[in-house]
Amino acid sequence: MKKIGLFGGTFDPIHNGHLHIARAFADELGLDMVVFLPAGDPYHKEETTRTPAHHRLAMTELAISDDERFAVSDCDIVREGATYTFDTVQIFRQQFPSAQLWWLLGSDSLLRLHTWKKWQTLVKQINIAVAARQGFSLHQAPQEIHAWLGEALQNGRLKPLQTPLYDISSTELRRRIGRNEPVSDFLDRRVENYIRQYKLYKP
Repeated sequence: MKKIGLFGGTFDPIHNGHLHIARAFADELGLDMVVFLPAGDPYHKEETTRTPAHHRLAMTELAISDDERFAVSDCDIVREGATYTFDTVQIFRQQFPSAQLWWLLGSDSLLRLHTWKKWQTLVKQINIAVAARQGFSLHQAPQEIHAWLGEALQNGRLKPLQTPLYDISSTELRRRIGRNEPVSDFLDRRVENYIRQYKLYKP
């Protein structure tokens, strides 16, 4: 059975921390493929000053090109209006009907899972891998997801990743680029060149 991981994010810009956790996602779960899903109009992001999707898609394609397990999809970009994880999963379920699907979440997002569209149906259709974020723990989970959480951990449909996240944020990188500070340690060289070419993140 094919095992496919789905990794959604704004990727504004995609950085080494994203690639690090995607490799851990693939390695720890033995995935055949990790599909990066740059967001078009993500429901949970309040930020409105977002880099146009075609730039974020192009940077993602550049960053993932060295790992043959990695792919990128524009399915969340081409859909109009708010994009919901539930709908994205339906698209991949139709495309790969016999595959085992995994969704990668940060632990902070997991704690808000009960606010997602049709979350109780969603968790029956996809497995979830959790990347540990500093300051967030499964013990903080709200009452609404307690029963599901215990059952999913027991039956293996929820897997906390052992690999810690890199302490890098896209927000901080955008600030650094805007101030002309060095970012080579945090970005793939091709992504850094792309940002320079199109003068992204300049005030």
